[in-house]
Amino acid sequence: MPDGQGAAGAPVAAPRAGFGSVPSRRGGAAAAAVLGAGHHLPERVLTNAELTAALATSDEWIRTRTGIRERRIAAAAEATSDLALPAARQALERAGIPAGDLDLILVGTVTPDHAFPSTACVLQERLGAKQAAAMDIAAACTGFLYGLATAEALIRAGSARYALVVGADVLSRIVNWQDRSTAVLLGDGAGAVVLGPAEAGTGVLSTYLGADGAGGPLVCMPAGGSRLPSTAETLAGGLNTFQQNGREVYRFATQIMGDAAEEALVRAGLTPADVDLLVPHQANLRIIEAAARRFGFPMERVWVNIDRYGNTSSASIPIGLSEAAESGRLHPGDIVLAVAFGGGLTWGAAVLRWV
Repeated sequence: MPDGQGAAGAPVAAPRAGFGSVPSRRGGAAAAAVLGAGHHLPERVLTNAELTAALATSDEWIRTRTGIRERRIAAAAEATSDLALPAARQALERAGIPAGDLDLILVGTVTPDHAFPSTACVLQERLGAKQAAAMDIAAACTGFLYGLATAEALIRAGSARYALVVGADVLSRIVNWQDRSTAVLLGDGAGAVVLGPAEAGTGVLSTYLGADGAGGPLVCMPAGGSRLPSTAETLAGGLNTFQQNGREVYRFATQIMGDAAEEALVRAGLTPADVDLLVPHQANLRIIEAAARRFGFPMERVWVNIDRYGNTSSASIPIGLSEAAESGRLHPGDIVLAVAFGGGLTWGAAVLRWV
């Protein structure tokens, strides 16, 4: 394609100024804080009772092993960006920031609308955020925290002023509904936060990210990429669906959730006694309870919504932050500890002083 032309010879517009190219922003911010949070869940509620009709399981079996009573399922016409859009709009409204002021949009997802363009680019267009750079982050259930850490660093460096960080997934699209061990776990949803400059000692106090690629096969979707493209054979073998080694993932998660949270607190110069609210990834209630016991947190200081939504992957933490703020559970000055693990294997944690 000749330079300066797009598809069918259409002129290509000159690049607009994006994040990292505004001289007035050099020097960075003292800190970056969550200025507003939003969330969105599909209307369709899928209860345990409905699942037991199709699977050899029971409501009691699901609840005692996972803590889940029901989950939300996207409509057939709803894609990941359709859930992300209202969550993003709510976060922007609560932050008092117009979409046109965004410099950066990051979307953590494993169920993008398309292989490309990124869901972040789809969201950028739908929001009208023409100044924003946009990209997806593929860190599975840790995707939101990877995005939060990235946006916070760019704001402090002066490469961006306002950033939208979204966690959104439509996991029902990749569920094997005949597999009892995984079909009962997953739900659909989206959460979003707007980050912006803040005074030193507020906002994001620390972040910690990690990964171990050797554990990749423990949580994966084997087919659908360049290694195993989607074919009749991979579809017939269920390789285009979510798979995990539940026993090993549980063992890993109960250890790494505590380790990551502890490291983030050390980096922030705080102790568990300073934490007002723990917002963990909602993968399994027993994993959440194990993390709470490790730090001596009563469950009243832990945000739990897995009973209502199941595991919503990267959306679980921003949904939790949005719900906690909306319900009046979070107040200015409160210390929030967020922690997650996910496929990759990945993990991460962040400590925030709410503003």
